[in-house]
Amino acid sequence: MADPAGVGPHHVAAFLAAIRTGEDGGAPLTASSAARTVVAVRGFHRFLLLEGASATDPAQDVRPPSAPQRLPKAISLGEVERLLEAASVGGSPAALRDRALLELLYGSGARISEAVGLDVDDLDLDGGLLRLRGKGAKERIVPVGSYAVDAVHAYLVRVRPDLAARGRGTPAVFLNTRGGRLSRQSAWTVLQAAAGRAGLSAHVSPHTLRHSFATHLLEGGADVRVVQELLGHASVTTTQLYTRVTADTLREVYAAAHPRALVAAVR
Repeated sequence: MADPAGVGPHHVAAFLAAIRTGEDGGAPLTASSAARTVVAVRGFHRFLLLEGASATDPAQDVRPPSAPQRLPKAISLGEVERLLEAASVGGSPAALRDRALLELLYGSGARISEAVGLDVDDLDLDGGLLRLRGKGAKERIVPVGSYAVDAVHAYLVRVRPDLAARGRGTPAVFLNTRGGRLSRQSAWTVLQAAAGRAGLSAHVSPHTLRHSFATHLLEGGADVRVVQELLGHASVTTTQLYTRVTADTLREVYAAAHPRALVAAVR
């Protein structure tokens, strides 16, 4: 259509359907690619309206398609244990710190920024509790398991005093070799090195341990609302993504193990 003024909402909606299905002669676009295209179309028609080249905006009520929710990636308990063991290979002071960091990430579900942001006063190792500062400066108290408590305690007693003596008296729990607070990038490097030594082929990030923490809790029977509080999610909708992961895992195991699973699936 040569005249933009003749374009109506049904034309824009039909265009969106065509690029999603490939009816326009090209390859079908994914939701994210189609959304970007629709945003450009809406911007073009808004410009025409503002310039007086069109009396209406036919695209204003056409919404871009929602991209599918990306499910969190979790690793198995066995892989977590291999990762943690790999972090402490050699038994050096740095290895003890690295093991404590990764044990705490998996044991508490903390974000990497929350972990490196911990101060010594945020720890209650006798009570097995941490005070974490999350998004929007919101604080929450979370429990942490005995493995993480033992690893952090060993680091605080055997390693941190020497590291702290090299710096300027920072209250940070996790310190670098100069006695300053460990950075997020350095924490990433610690995890990547441990993942490499553990032979984990899949991409492993600090958030992988957070995802694994949540998934393993739900698989163990934890209530989704409890997991929401532990993760510091503002909405339970975000936490429910982990429920979908667990349900998918259960479905796969059922399909592989139950003698009548194939019949049930067909029906």
